[in-house]
Amino acid sequence: MNTIPLIDFERLQHADAALRSTEISKLDQACRDVGFFYLVNTSIDASEMAQLMGAAKTFFALPQSDKEAIDIKHSLNHRGYGKIGEEQLDEISQADWKETFDMALDFPIDHVLAQTYPSMYGPNQYPSKASIVEALQDYYVSAFNVSMVVLTSMAKALGLAEDFFIQCFKNHVTVLRMIHYPPRPGESHNNGAGAHTDYGCITLLLQDDIGGLQVKNRQGDWVDATPIKGSLVVNIGDLMQRWTNDQYVSTAHRVIAPLNGVHRYSFPFFVEPDYETRVECVETCHSADEPVKYAPILSGDWIQSRFDATYAYREKEK
Repeated sequence: MNTIPLIDFERLQHADAALRSTEISKLDQACRDVGFFYLVNTSIDASEMAQLMGAAKTFFALPQSDKEAIDIKHSLNHRGYGKIGEEQLDEISQADWKETFDMALDFPIDHVLAQTYPSMYGPNQYPSKASIVEALQDYYVSAFNVSMVVLTSMAKALGLAEDFFIQCFKNHVTVLRMIHYPPRPGESHNNGAGAHTDYGCITLLLQDDIGGLQVKNRQGDWVDATPIKGSLVVNIGDLMQRWTNDQYVSTAHRVIAPLNGVHRYSFPFFVEPDYETRVECVETCHSADEPVKYAPILSGDWIQSRFDATYAYREKEK
């Protein structure tokens, strides 16, 4: 893999069955061979992407005290602002040079799921500026709708019922994140985000035009995921790799921190099912020649374990 494939979102839903089938087959091959693809011609309007970009620039330019008023450390369910150095994705490298904001579905603190799984469900901590919140909420809905089409297409490609995956998203823990990569402080700190794989099912990434995302190919080389205007970069996560018995691959990737004077913004949308989703090898991904590799696990337990390994403040709370 020296290039990242292009998948046409419109063709995944095309009225022409032959076109639709061809695009789903291309999607299937990308998931097996690369674990990454560009998604073009999505249903998300360019103006909505621009509004989210503007919201991020406004939010991250706020005084540090304003951002830390909604510090993620104040949230049991991991929502809010994360300052530079809070996250370390590469566990043997240095902390990531980025600041973040996380949101998900907003559950009241007394909701049964928030009471049962307080580390994964609960209220969001929102910025005080209404226009930022509106941009976040609008994009969350739009990106979720796109993700459901992608997961439906994956189910079809795997020979499963088309709602196999999407039926697990009634009370999901899908997270929208805003990321700001400030200029790095000299050449010694070049990992904006250290090498890692994502935890969940799939990730839909909206990135600006600065670049810096790199994907590790099968030869061990880092390949640039060069920004394509209006596209999303989609990748397979660890949970989907388990679900498909390693047939769909979760691929390592990283972000090189911007050079002096350059700011990078990106927006990963981490698509993660209901906490109590039982993830076990799908029936079409194992056989006598290819036995099941992973024991069943609850989706939320898996995501929780990965959060705890990545965030220093959660380790300290144990």
